[in-house]
Amino acid sequence: MSQPRLTAARPEDAGEVLALTRAAFTTLGTLDPPSGVFRETVEQVAAELAAEGGVLAQEPTGDLVGVARLRREGPALWVRRVAVTPRWTGRGIGAQLLRAAEQVAADEGRTQLRLGVRTGLPENIAYWSRRGFRLDADHGFWVELVKPAPLRVPVGTAEAMRALGRRLASVLRGGDLVVLTGGLGAGKTTFVQGLGQGLGVRGPVTSPTFVLARAHAPLGDGPGLVHVDAYRLGSRLEVDDLDLDADLDRTVVVVEWGAGLVEGLADSRLEVCIERFEGPGVADESDAGARRVTVWPVGPRWGVDGLAGIVVGGDDR
Repeated sequence: MSQPRLTAARPEDAGEVLALTRAAFTTLGTLDPPSGVFRETVEQVAAELAAEGGVLAQEPTGDLVGVARLRREGPALWVRRVAVTPRWTGRGIGAQLLRAAEQVAADEGRTQLRLGVRTGLPENIAYWSRRGFRLDADHGFWVELVKPAPLRVPVGTAEAMRALGRRLASVLRGGDLVVLTGGLGAGKTTFVQGLGQGLGVRGPVTSPTFVLARAHAPLGDGPGLVHVDAYRLGSRLEVDDLDLDADLDRTVVVVEWGAGLVEGLADSRLEVCIERFEGPGVADESDAGARRVTVWPVGPRWGVDGLAGIVVGGDDR
């Protein structure tokens, strides 16, 4: 099977959305009380999609294989009626729909994602828990789960990139792991320079490409900084040879090119992705230096509102 493509749900998709959702919910067995999806009409779903939107997963043929509806409530984006056609279950469609919803939340500046799961479906609760959701409220026959949303910031200059790093440093402490990704020349080291300034460590902070790792001692009482370039590391065994976990409890460890290699160092981390970007909010869209930075909080270290405490100032743009 080819991987499905994700598209925005439209009101005219309501009939297919409702049919797929009912088919998926039927496989859950008898629910008490019955799911409201069986009382919905196509007209109601169309109105909901027009007002709030949703995400579709479609085969190249256009056949619908998965859907998630959205709803906004205060700082939260609710992910509702997540449904995958039975022959596509177990193929990561739910995770893809969630990732798309997270992108929507980041674009809108929301700080939380929420969803509801029936108490009598422990496997479903476990599924979402593995994807970062935690229990927030028990409503009897269903529980409310929450996870922090990613933070997305358009950055127009190198100094704005450092300023973002300084602000992120304000919420970091010894034991934190930051996994940094982005293409060559994306501005990863510039971002880490800002982190170093914000942490107040001994500098200068430069790329550790040829030494693999550089340790920067704190100038005050705060944590130190260990800056790693994993570009030339080919396995987790090579990462283990650096003994990063020996430093992690008293320092902030930042790893460039670390995705897929260093996640086992800690049960929580920040995943920072830097992309070249042209669009609204960038000071000069023709500037090759324009970037979009997305920070994904992962794990129990980051609370319900994740990185909401970071104030995004005008110098980011």
